[in-house]
Amino acid sequence: MTVSPTLVADLQKQVLALEADLRERIELPQFHDEWLREHTDAVAGDRTAAGFTEWADDRITQAAVSWVLTSVFVRFCEDNALLKPVWIAGPPSRRQEALDAQLAYFRANPEHTDREWLSQAFAYLAATPATAGLVDDQAMLHAVSPSGPAVTKLLEFWRSVGPDGKLEHDFTDSSLSTRFLGDLYQDLSEHAKKTYALLQTPEFVEEFILDRTMNPALADRPLVGFKLIDPACGSGHFLLGAFRRLLARWDAEAPGLGQRERVQKALDAVWGVDLNAFAVAIAKFRLAIAAFQHSGKDSLEVTPGFKLNLLVGDSLWFSHDQGQLFHTDDDFAYSHEHREALQAALTRGQYDCVVANPPYITVKDAKVRAGYRERYNHTEGKYQLTAPFMELLIRLAKRSGAAEQCGWIGQITSNAFMTREFGTPLIERLLPTYDLQEIIDTSGIKIPGHGTPTVILVARNRPPALSTIRTVVGHRDESSSSLGSDRAGGLGWRSLVSNVESPGYN
Repeated sequence: MTVSPTLVADLQKQVLALEADLRERIELPQFHDEWLREHTDAVAGDRTAAGFTEWADDRITQAAVSWVLTSVFVRFCEDNALLKPVWIAGPPSRRQEALDAQLAYFRANPEHTDREWLSQAFAYLAATPATAGLVDDQAMLHAVSPSGPAVTKLLEFWRSVGPDGKLEHDFTDSSLSTRFLGDLYQDLSEHAKKTYALLQTPEFVEEFILDRTMNPALADRPLVGFKLIDPACGSGHFLLGAFRRLLARWDAEAPGLGQRERVQKALDAVWGVDLNAFAVAIAKFRLAIAAFQHSGKDSLEVTPGFKLNLLVGDSLWFSHDQGQLFHTDDDFAYSHEHREALQAALTRGQYDCVVANPPYITVKDAKVRAGYRERYNHTEGKYQLTAPFMELLIRLAKRSGAAEQCGWIGQITSNAFMTREFGTPLIERLLPTYDLQEIIDTSGIKIPGHGTPTVILVARNRPPALSTIRTVVGHRDESSSSLGSDRAGGLGWRSLVSNVESPGYN
């Protein structure tokens, strides 16, 4: 698939237009009263210190992005004939079919608008087992709906054609690649990008970390019952990589199982949580398409529904020691969060492998910042979110003194904890109590999209087993090395990967 180079910029405009429309829509009684109640409960539950307007602005962005992204999912299915009906556009042979279907709908429902028409597409996704999870009650599109005229403009955008008469945005792709969704995840909304430090993990980084954590974890324990989690899963790079590896193992070790059963076994082992509802929506779509590709079916309508273990919620908030400091029944959860499911998924000590690229920002909301301080033991000073996430990743992994049972942990994170005061408790009190296996300096190798110096940490949740730790230290002159757009990484990265097992390499 050749995605138009203007896709991200064009969809950013659609998000902004929907945000403006939704700001007016939430003043309507059917939305305003419910939003006001939820904000009041969120303040009482210590989930926010923001006033209603600021709090609502963030939710409006989430809802606008959700409507746009769900229309992307519909368009992807239309262009690749994954579903029989068409609602928006599609290849030339199907474009008129969509217009005819819409006309017939309005003849039967003359009082409806284009909002109700597009909602028919979303309802069809909900009624199809393979896609139902994309529009479940975790999706923010249910929080508020746009006006009919706003949806009309969205449909006009998707139906726009170039001078050659072809659609300006066409997702037709025989390989069903969903990589383009990673760019949408981090760039659709400038507000969301700044607020949540959205940045997709490059595939070559994800593969490297899985090589050094998931592979050895699978080598020293049974495949049955194996579980991996990314508690800051974003657009799902780690989850997709883990799914592919697990499915290859199930194919090799249990060929007698049916194809669907092997796919579901692999999915059962993959867990993800993210604070952003639209991040989880993207990760769900990517995993659903990957499962479909391996299902042996040629249509989503005949593909069985697969259970995906992806949840919307604040991993740091819902993962505390059960039954000790906190009464978990008192945890406030937003309407799009499943509290009990989050608490179960984030109960500590249950995962064989834990991986993440957590956000590198500080928390601005005073109540949330205070809540994290209460829940985590190593958050001092003006800490970055990397601090509580570092503790969380370790706590989620299985704890044991036996090599074949303890969990593996891998993360790429900001190296600020090494140089700033907030990192002192991490370095002096947290990390020495675990089997830290590798410290890989990637600060001199630039990752596309940001200039934050990073480090990769690999550890096991058991007491230290060795008196030495493998370290890879970057050269100062590598600061000019860039990974560029090469999916396999630039020269600096390839040098690291090739020589990480070579002691003394210079």
